[in-house]
Amino acid sequence: MKTFSGKILKILGWKITGQFPDIKKSIFIFAPHTSYFDAFYGKLYLNEIDINHKFISKKELFVFPGNFIMTKFGSIPVDTTNGRTIILSIANRLKKSKELHIVISPEGQMAKNTKWKKGFYYMANRANVPIIIAYLDFTKKEVGIKDVIYDTSNLNSVMQQINEMYKNVLGKHPDNFVLEILK
Repeated sequence: MKTFSGKILKILGWKITGQFPDIKKSIFIFAPHTSYFDAFYGKLYLNEIDINHKFISKKELFVFPGNFIMTKFGSIPVDTTNGRTIILSIANRLKKSKELHIVISPEGQMAKNTKWKKGFYYMANRANVPIIIAYLDFTKKEVGIKDVIYDTSNLNSVMQQINEMYKNVLGKHPDNFVLEILK
């Protein structure tokens, strides 16, 4: 562990798994998202691997004094009532950046959700960047990378791959994490 964040993870009993790929831009999904602690451990991990990243957070969190905290945390506000605008905005941001990883929780909420938000897929597809599959497993106290999905040409295929990668991962509140129910 090379950074202060890495040392905190180690003191708390967490280990980092997987190697961060040599990728300059991505949509970086983190799951399961069942607790506010996810952001804490996720941020420690992202600081340890030292990548340029921004979290997507709903704009309602950016009200004084939360706006200072959210901005310092590395979040960018989005209006969740217009998904298409978010997708275009993030895709353009990625296209214009030399190095940027957009961090998203694909479930879209901490409560049980069998219908994941697909904005992450459309952002990756539109920006022509891969999807990095990251995870937090509270039972094993692991945080890291599962794999990378480079081919984003087929939504069903991407979701099947994601389901396979997350099938044995447990969040802080395991009953609140369910995989996308595929049709």
